[in-house]
Amino acid sequence: MRVLILTSSTGGCHDMRARAFAEWAQAEPQHGVSVEWCRPLEESHAIYKFGVELYNWIQRTAPLLHHVYFNFLEVASVIRSATPLGAARFRAVLERVRPDVVLSVHDSLNHTFFDFARTVLGRDRVRCVTYCDELHGGYGFSRHWVNPAADLFIGVVPETCEAAVRWGMAPEKTFVGGFMTRRFFYEPAGTETREPGEFSLLLMASGHGAQNHIAFLEALKRQRVQAKVMALCGASAEAARAVNAWAAANPSLPVQVLPHDSNIARLMRSVTAVVARPGAGTCSEAIVSRCPLLINTLGGLMPQELINVKFCRKHGIAEVIRRPDDLARIATEWKANPALPETMRQRMDAVCPRNGPKEILQRLAALVS
Repeated sequence: MRVLILTSSTGGCHDMRARAFAEWAQAEPQHGVSVEWCRPLEESHAIYKFGVELYNWIQRTAPLLHHVYFNFLEVASVIRSATPLGAARFRAVLERVRPDVVLSVHDSLNHTFFDFARTVLGRDRVRCVTYCDELHGGYGFSRHWVNPAADLFIGVVPETCEAAVRWGMAPEKTFVGGFMTRRFFYEPAGTETREPGEFSLLLMASGHGAQNHIAFLEALKRQRVQAKVMALCGASAEAARAVNAWAAANPSLPVQVLPHDSNIARLMRSVTAVVARPGAGTCSEAIVSRCPLLINTLGGLMPQELINVKFCRKHGIAEVIRRPDDLARIATEWKANPALPETMRQRMDAVCPRNGPKEILQRLAALVS
């Protein structure tokens, strides 16, 4: 079974899903799945590439502006033409790979690119499948995720599939597949443990470096919170330099800057909580790892972040940080009452789907056969 994954580097979550799927396919050879992935938006046409770059600029600098961007795309349907821009490049990929399944992990790739794949390969020779990692329906869940003519819609949680049905997907063509995270999130816990009495935080950044690490560190210092802090800075060398400089100037608060390719699963299993933007990728990784979430909303929330916050608050698996001092307050409360984060871990275990990457591979194999 040849699978071609369609992804995009808007944020970091979509590429992470594609990478995880490739890892699992290689690790489960009994399904006979070979995987390639491409980024049709970045690789096909300059207009699509500009949209990706604009998205990432908004995420780094002014998340609230994304409401304009999101609503424009919802109305304009710029990815819904009969033939994609730069179609020759995408055709070349299709003819080289000859996939049995075209799997989209991005909301802008479920219509025109599916239709074009069927035109090039033959409608009966390829299955078109969406894997959607949004955690809830409502404002922020793009209607472009749902193509009722697709062969299968895989949602991470029941709320995802319910949203797809509301947008016209047939219920029998939906599947709650669980979280497609990298393999080390599903490996048995190793030697990593949370030290009794130690309060530790993992500060996360987006893959492109969006973060508020210095503001949070200043708040912890100002409120004299005793904590062990580890920081990830994405691909931003500038952010890493800034945090290292702050740590050198403030030795009273231990801060360690970690490399971009650190084992995130091991880190999440070893800390008291993770501080992060509410992207679907980070939220799902935290749930699988049973790592309490402290959601960073500084600068406002993008539409797709709003629905993830809705899911987390619905199930009681996160606290929301609206200003830096909120982190210091929550840290003080949790240090005094360790039962609070432990209760959150139990809720995460209850909400985590029982299906996962292996079941997704099985479902695709059944679809093709």
